[in-house]
Amino acid sequence: MTTVTTRTVAYPADALTMVGHLALPAGADRRPAVLIGPEGMGLSDVERRRAEALAELGYVTLAFDLHGGRYLSNPEEMLARCMPLLADPDRMRGIGHAALNVLRAEPRADLDRIAAIGYGTGGAIALELGRDGVNLSAIGTVNALTTGRPGEAARIRCPVWAGVGSEDPIMPPAQREAFTAEMQTAGVDWRLAVYGGALHAFHHPPVDHTVLPGVGHHPRHAQRAWRDIVDLLAECLPVTE
Repeated sequence: MTTVTTRTVAYPADALTMVGHLALPAGADRRPAVLIGPEGMGLSDVERRRAEALAELGYVTLAFDLHGGRYLSNPEEMLARCMPLLADPDRMRGIGHAALNVLRAEPRADLDRIAAIGYGTGGAIALELGRDGVNLSAIGTVNALTTGRPGEAARIRCPVWAGVGSEDPIMPPAQREAFTAEMQTAGVDWRLAVYGGALHAFHHPPVDHTVLPGVGHHPRHAQRAWRDIVDLLAECLPVTE
C-alpha cells in the first residue's frame, strides 16, 4: 500500500467553478495520468475513492466535476442539466478540456501518457475528447455508448473500451449497435463488454435518494467492470517504478 496525497482543485468550465479531486501516488517522479468523469449526478465520494485507488496503483488521477461542485440527487434536476449537455458536443469538450488542462498542469503527470475514463455523462465527455483529436493513450467508459458527429470518431487515436449492462434501458441494443458501428467505421481499436443482467449505472453503489427507472447496482459486475478498466490502463499506459 502506497501513500496517496489528495487535494481539491477549483477551475473554470461551462460558466461554472468546477471542484475536482486530484490524487497523487507516492514519490516525486512523473507518472501516467488518468481523468475520471462521473455519472450525470456529478462528482461524489465514489469517484474520489476511485481516483485514490488508481493513485495507489501509481497513476496521477483527477476526478473531474460536472456541476460546479454540486451533486444533483434529484433526477429531474439532473436530467434538466445533463440532457442539453449530452446534446452539445462542444460543451462536453469544453468541460473535458478544462479538466485535462488541470491534469496537464500537475508536474508529476506524464503528458505523453494520459487516459480518460468515465461513467455515464463523464464517459460521454471522455469520448468527446477522443473525437476532438486529443492525444490520449486509452479511453474507457461505462454506460456511455454515445455517438458523435459524423466522421469525428476517426480522430480517436487510442484504444476504446466500453462497458454496458445487458438490461440497460438507457443504452439499449440499438444504441450499442450505433456506437459500435461508429467505432468500426472510423477504424478505432474498440472493445465492448456487455454485463449480463445488469441495469444502467450497475457499477455505482446504492444511493439513498430517488434514481431513474432502469438504474440498479450489480455488485459482481461492478467489480468486473473496475477490473476491466484497470486492465485497460495496465495495457495502454503501464506504471513503471
